Amino acid sequence: MTSKTPTVERAFEAALYTDTHDALDAGASILAADPAADPELAGRGREFVAAAWRRGWQPADVVRLVRRELDDVHVRLVSALIRAQAPDDRARGPRWAAQVDELSAEEPARTDRFTHATTVLELYRLLLRLPSLEPLDDGHEPKRHENRRPASRMLTRIRALLAKAEATGFPEEAEALSAKAQELMARHSIDEALLDAQAPAKDAPGACRIGVEAPYEQAKAVLLDAVAGANHCRAVWNEAFGFSTVVGFEGDLEVVELLYTSLLVQATTAMTRAEAAQRAGGRRRTKTFRQSFLAAYAHRIGDRLARAAGTQVTDDLLPVLATREVAVTDRVDAMFPETTTTRLRGVTDEAGWTQGAEAADRAQVRARPPLD
Repeated sequence: MTSKTPTVERAFEAALYTDTHDALDAGASILAADPAADPELAGRGREFVAAAWRRGWQPADVVRLVRRELDDVHVRLVSALIRAQAPDDRARGPRWAAQVDELSAEEPARTDRFTHATTVLELYRLLLRLPSLEPLDDGHEPKRHENRRPASRMLTRIRALLAKAEATGFPEEAEALSAKAQELMARHSIDEALLDAQAPAKDAPGACRIGVEAPYEQAKAVLLDAVAGANHCRAVWNEAFGFSTVVGFEGDLEVVELLYTSLLVQATTAMTRAEAAQRAGGRRRTKTFRQSFLAAYAHRIGDRLARAAGTQVTDDLLPVLATREVAVTDRVDAMFPETTTTRLRGVTDEAGWTQGAEAADRAQVRARPPLD
């Protein structure tokens, strides 16, 4: 616990509990006048970070919110605080460690003391007011089977295929690469399910948060929901904080992240090309075009993934997958006892809808052949 000094306490009392600029200036002036308070100020920031973890937040969640609400300098500052707090934190899982590893290593630029103090207080205001989120784990590390190296290699192959699909300028090649990736995803998911069923102590469903960023976040959330459902997961969208919580078994969660990211990249690329053609024809309604394009893309991808998922399961696999589906549903119900549904808004552009559906058709995936 960081010791309390009058300078930091007075600055916090002046600035952290009100939103006015005058209060912020008053607090920053107090801090700027006392360089000896700097170590405690940094220590209090680490305490705010630790408090965020106790409220259910994770590193990527905090950075995402800071980036949305504040500026790049605040992102660099909170990243530095998270890295500084990590050695004092309890052991976390590999997903958490990966989030810490991905933090920006760029230190916040030090300008004059008043400007720096203002930045710090703006960030601390935000951290202080973070609400509680649904915890994603129960404090235990997820169990790892020792013989899952082939699955890791499978995910590496999937990533490589999706990267090629995103990079190519030829729709037919993108279709083939995406189809192959989906085939490997299906194999990976079923292999994980069978391995878990044979294990002495079965895995429990986990959860992760995936950013669903503005603009057009409704359509993106629908797309993520479709990808999650096709891969034996469930997604619950938090519109206020710009993410969806995806619940499922670990191997399936990895697949959902990969496929959603790839489909979103492909959708954005196709939308940009279609929009350029619209502008060349004299149209300027880009916002409604994009919203309608992405909504149609998400809707059509959902239909196609659902049909593909229905052909990927043989009769002998039904009991295993049904058991996992019940476990996922139970975990969702426990985490989110109350949820609501929402309707897509702003889908009014016929050309956008038509071209979005056509783009989804070009990103089609094919059914998995029966496993040997």
